[in-house]
Amino acid sequence: MDDEGLEDAAILLMSLGEEEAAEVFKHLAPKEVQRLGETIAKMKAVPRERVDTILEKFTEVAEREHILVPDTDEYVKSVLRKALGEDKAALLIDRILQGSDVTGIESLKWMDASSVAELLRHEHPQIVAAILVHLEFDQAAEVLKQFTERQRNEVLVRIATLDGIQPAALKDLNEVMSKVLAGGDRMKKSTLGGVKAAAEILNMLGSSVETSVLDFVREADNELAQKIMDNMFTFDDLEKIDDKGIQALLREVQSESLIVALKGATPGLREKIFKNMSTRAAETLREDLESRGPVRLSEVEAEQKEMLKTVRRLADEGQIMLSSGGDEQFV
Repeated sequence: MDDEGLEDAAILLMSLGEEEAAEVFKHLAPKEVQRLGETIAKMKAVPRERVDTILEKFTEVAEREHILVPDTDEYVKSVLRKALGEDKAALLIDRILQGSDVTGIESLKWMDASSVAELLRHEHPQIVAAILVHLEFDQAAEVLKQFTERQRNEVLVRIATLDGIQPAALKDLNEVMSKVLAGGDRMKKSTLGGVKAAAEILNMLGSSVETSVLDFVREADNELAQKIMDNMFTFDDLEKIDDKGIQALLREVQSESLIVALKGATPGLREKIFKNMSTRAAETLREDLESRGPVRLSEVEAEQKEMLKTVRRLADEGQIMLSSGGDEQFV
């Protein structure tokens, strides 16, 4: 959701009143509640015309929606059991609905990073890794920042090499976390952790920590370190940064460097860049790209790496949220 969408949602919630807004908040994820709460707190006055427009838009959308079944989870379970039988259906049901079955983890998602870190500080790195992969990547990164360098490195290595969580491991987590995580004999292996998860978390830890962790991993397993690096934030991932983040980046990059770097960019990323420039600047950049002859791949990659260093610096300063995957990112 972009900034305008957040403001629209905030205005709608304020229009509903406290009781109704509270009911809506109950169905949102912790990060969504935080972002909406912050947006509402910043809004002091809204033009009547905008309120009317948002309410009309909501009414139109609501009229197009229709609840086909009251409980979709139960509907899926019932249909699969009738179609496949109890045993086969159980395999699919666990895979499809596992995220909603492991409800204990939600309590951690509402805690601040320092509290989660304090709770996990003296646990074995493998247990910490198994817990952190259930959290949002940015929250997991904030938790890791509270640890010592050695603890942090050991946990990241275990996240990168984690290929799933067995039922027995979830039972151990239950004992350690006092019902924070849910387990069970019928629960199937969760596809959590792995190189991608480690890369996502590492993206958010900052450049100095990133270097330390990768050096640590490289000493133990150079191939694993390379796999993590391959899954970290890349130049093409710039397209996932929102407009304000792109604008912050453009203020830091020289025109010549940008031209060379964009010679190797995807059409989508180029358009993202053009959209966040003034009309005149965008036209000039287009002309420069068209008139510039072939550029050595090594030069393009060098300029892209320099831009990524700038991106990571801006991320360290809190101006950009980095991710090599995921649906929603914001600045």
